[in-house]
Amino acid sequence: MKIAVLTSGGDSAGMNAVVRGVVRAGIVKGCETWVVREGYEGLVRGNDENVQLPPYDNTTILKDVTIADPEFLNTLRFGDGTLLRDGTFGHNCGRSLRGRYIIRVGWDDVRGYLPQGGTLIGTARSKDFREHSGRLKAAFNLIKEGIDALVICGGDGSLTGADVFRSEWPGLVKELETSGQITEAQATKHGHLKIVGLVGSIDNDMSMTDLTIGAPTALHRICEAIDSISSTAASHKRAFVLEVMGRHCGWLALMAGVAGGADFIMIPEQPPEAGKWQEEMCKAIDSHRVVGKRKTIVIVAEGAHDTSLTPIKAEDVKNVLSEKLNLDTRVTTLGHTQRGGRPCYYDRLLPTLQAVEAVNTLLEATPGTPSYMIGISENKITRVPLMDAVEMTRNVAKAIAEKDFARATSLRDPEFAEALDGFYHTSQLATEPDLPIHKRLRVAFMHVGAPAGGMNAATRAAVRYCLYQGHIPLAIYNGFNGLLDDNVTPLTWLGVDNWMARGGSELGTNRTLPSINIGQVASKFQEHGINALMLIGGFEAFTALVELDEAREAYPALCVPIVHLPATISNNVPVTEYSLGSDTCLNALVDACDAIKQSAVASRSRVFVVETQGGKCGYIATMGALATGACIVYTPEDGINLDMLRQDVKYMKRRYGIDKKGKATGRLIIRNEVASSVYSTEVMTKMFKEEGGTLFDSRMVSLGHTLQGNIPSPIDRTRAVRLSLKSMHFIEEQAEQLAKLPWKQRWTYKGAIAVITIQGTKVKWVRVEEMVEQADMKNRRGKTQWWTKYKQMVEMLVAREQLVN
Repeated sequence: MKIAVLTSGGDSAGMNAVVRGVVRAGIVKGCETWVVREGYEGLVRGNDENVQLPPYDNTTILKDVTIADPEFLNTLRFGDGTLLRDGTFGHNCGRSLRGRYIIRVGWDDVRGYLPQGGTLIGTARSKDFREHSGRLKAAFNLIKEGIDALVICGGDGSLTGADVFRSEWPGLVKELETSGQITEAQATKHGHLKIVGLVGSIDNDMSMTDLTIGAPTALHRICEAIDSISSTAASHKRAFVLEVMGRHCGWLALMAGVAGGADFIMIPEQPPEAGKWQEEMCKAIDSHRVVGKRKTIVIVAEGAHDTSLTPIKAEDVKNVLSEKLNLDTRVTTLGHTQRGGRPCYYDRLLPTLQAVEAVNTLLEATPGTPSYMIGISENKITRVPLMDAVEMTRNVAKAIAEKDFARATSLRDPEFAEALDGFYHTSQLATEPDLPIHKRLRVAFMHVGAPAGGMNAATRAAVRYCLYQGHIPLAIYNGFNGLLDDNVTPLTWLGVDNWMARGGSELGTNRTLPSINIGQVASKFQEHGINALMLIGGFEAFTALVELDEAREAYPALCVPIVHLPATISNNVPVTEYSLGSDTCLNALVDACDAIKQSAVASRSRVFVVETQGGKCGYIATMGALATGACIVYTPEDGINLDMLRQDVKYMKRRYGIDKKGKATGRLIIRNEVASSVYSTEVMTKMFKEEGGTLFDSRMVSLGHTLQGNIPSPIDRTRAVRLSLKSMHFIEEQAEQLAKLPWKQRWTYKGAIAVITIQGTKVKWVRVEEMVEQADMKNRRGKTQWWTKYKQMVEMLVAREQLVN
């Protein structure tokens, strides 16, 4: 099969990862891989056969090969003679290839694509492709090159155009045959076109997928701006109105509002009431100012309007705040800065996983198979009929136009409605609590274990929810040691205001467990009147939960709702697929590895052995390797042995042997800190340096605690709010259940102590005894781990098997 990939519509971070993933996965599976420059416009223009390709020097051996070719090891390059070498295609050689738009690419032509923003193969909006004559030209150009399948990365308009092209294909082929432009044999061979769509859109406006490629990076840019603006806003007691992208979808504005701690948001799906939004906004913001808040942040989606569909612009909001509240107000329009810059971790991982799935989908497709869109639901890559997703997306716009805003919200992904609820409960200052006095609780919050990004965000959200409902939130500082020392203090609405963007742990955290003095712990529960406890942390918090559960029979004071919210960079809590802090950690890892690899460009070729944290769980090392394009990854689950090292040295020498005529390059080996007690990072670095000889040098890098720090990522912040509010709902429900039971029966009720988990597409409560059954307590990780399958993908995308065998 010949597979071509193109990017269309507005650019988004992660598109280059799509191209890289399709090219490399396609080659490994025995396909020819092509790129189409300038989107659909390139399909229409095709290749000018009169264009002379640039010459190559005689020292470079270029052949038409794939990895499976037995002659591979005798070549110096993957790819064919139509390409410039060393991965510069699409970046420096666009002028040389003017007139050629459909080009075969090889393995190294997509090297270095992962950290690049935008799309290196270009994108353009094509008027010609919208016409039948343009699509006829596009069909001819594809058939001329013998291409059987297309992977399109773009928005709903681009994907709709792709499906129209696929449905018209048999007629276009017939028309070309009738006119004599193609032969009968060509018409028979290319009777059907296979198409798969990947959604590239910073707005996250496609239905039937949780995230679109580019949206996480755009959210990063917005949150960076909010974090920067917040300090100057507080300094001058100013109000800032931020206009963000989102013509028909308020996802960016909503998630930025949640992650950035905004005071008010304007989004198309849930507009404020016409004629009353000015008063509603001023009332909310004034209540914040009354309690002492020095800054005001209002986020406006570019497509915002009121319930009568009258547009609301950032300037309108500024005028209201200036005139009615007399606030010094400024407008900041982020514009196209939201599109640009290096992709974040998730916009490298998601496109890579989806690109591999796209190639698999094409290989499995039959002539009657519909076009599929590759999406994601939580951590699961999904295939859905392309036009079903497009139709549902259009139904959102239709519902908004018909003023059916409840339906418009319901058609977004499940997290959208939950984020709306989360924003409401964490931004509003309630004048009258929701719950009656007899249902109000004294809820304590404790951080346990190592710090992780999102701990403070989760605490802030839960505290704000408590105050909204009428509960009393209690901070337990310094873990169980702090509880024993009576370091317990009520938290206030304003006191946690700036916690959203703070890394580390504002409450303080350590690894002390309640078994230090379980009787005294129970006594302190009773002394401080603690009616519920939320533990935020990693495997230590889970272990503490187990100990508290086992002590409930002996200590009735512990028979209260207790919930564990997983927060650890290691992502090693059993059952759950995601822990707070791991996304922040992986973003720090990606940033560090980008800088590390770049340092090799100015010197001789180097292999960097990068040591990561993670304990006895290889999640960070594996997912980091996939997102950075690392060549080799070592994890505790697989360990390290001498035979493995011998094969890895063999791979690295052959890989650099292929590169020996090119410029200096840096490659990564990512090693978990406890992957082996014998083959340490230092030992491995010396071994690779010795074996590299004149081909490559070797250096060791230990990232250490830099992976625990930094500002929490937007994904960790928004998930922190979602999971903490779920935890509070659990506490309220279980407190009501316990209240119905006599004291002597409460310890036997197992529903009141649990862990919040993300499993597939759902957030679930799992009782502590069920969690223990799934836990490897000795190695402090789950018995089964969903991410281990991706280690094979790391090796596939660097052709390890083909180079070693």
